This record gives sequence, structure tokens and C-alpha cells, in this order.
Amino acid sequence: MIRVLIVDDHPVVRDGLRGAFAHEPDIEVAGDASNGREAVDRAAALGVHVVLMDLRMPGMDGVQAIAALRQMSADVGVLVLTTFDSESDVLPAIEAGATGYLLKDAPTEELIRAVRAAARGESVLAPSVAHQLMGRVRKPSTSALSDREFEVLRLVADGASNRDAAARLFISEASIKTHLQHIYDKLGVRDRAAAVGEAYRRGLLG
Repeated sequence: MIRVLIVDDHPVVRDGLRGAFAHEPDIEVAGDASNGREAVDRAAALGVHVVLMDLRMPGMDGVQAIAALRQMSADVGVLVLTTFDSESDVLPAIEAGATGYLLKDAPTEELIRAVRAAARGESVLAPSVAHQLMGRVRKPSTSALSDREFEVLRLVADGASNRDAAARLFISEASIKTHLQHIYDKLGVRDRAAAVGEAYRRGLLG
């Protein structure tokens, strides 16, 4: 019997997922959680095999919870189930140790197959996610920051606001925001602080 923990901050989603597994003889929903901290605590207490993990939740988010779960036990499969498939969502989740990554519009049959695969330690990726990862492997140069993006990143690292950076580079604030989004995507992060931290980690800033 595969014991599953459902983690999502929306009760309707949790109820719907429970219903999806109701008639599967080899899958049992052992419990649910509304945020990452609850997920880590309940996964340990309930002895689950697979965790269905949303990413964006209050408090401890999905990526943090995945990392904590992997530290706690390498045997627990974590299957991300989210509406977001941008590189800045996918890469941190995979790097944190997610077993698989599906989108919430996946057919129920696909979800059930993915849970069984995760329980066996196999990876399952939504087609759009697999395409992103393959593209990253085939074209690693696409992750390189442009000269302008480096300029924006350096200013952000120095504490400049969007308005300050725009004024110093003689471009609009909208352009700064666009450059920042490209930086986030290329570094696999979601915000300014994480971008600066990742840039230092990679030796891009020094």
C-alpha cells in the first residue's frame, strides 16, 4: 500500500485529490497538510511513501519543505503538483530533491501513474518541464547573463531600487523589471535577494 500525504494550502484542492485516489486499491491518502512545515511534521509522523507537494504556500514553501523532507529521509518520494512551470519554479524544486514535477491540469490517470512511479523512486516530469530541462542541457549558453543583465544585477547587489537602477542605466523601470525577470529565470530563483545570493554562489559577482 502506497501511503500518500497531500500538501496544498487550498482545502478544495486537497479534497479533490483525496477523491482522485479513493478507488485505487494500492494507494491510501494517509493525511494532508496546508503548508510546508505541516508537511514535514506529518510526513514523519504518518510514515508516508509519497508526498504530493504544492510549491507556493504561506510560511514554509514547497521548495523549502522538499529540502527538509530529503534531509529527513531519502526514501520519501516528493512529487510536485503545481500550476507553475517556469524555470524559476522548476529548477529550485528539482535541485531541492523533488522526485517528479506535474501540473495541476494533468489527467487523473497521469497523476495516479506518477504517484506509483514516485513510490518506486522513478522520476516523472510534465512534458513542459521535461522540455525546459532538456533545453537547458542542450543549450547551456542560454543561461548566461547578457551584459545589460549583469549591469542590472550588480546594481541590485549594491542595493539599488528599480527606480535607481533605471536612472543610472538611462532606461525605464519597466525595462529593469524585464531584465530582472530574465535574471531570475536564468539563475533559477524567484526574487532579488535570491538572485544576488545565487550570483555570488556561482562566482558571477565578487
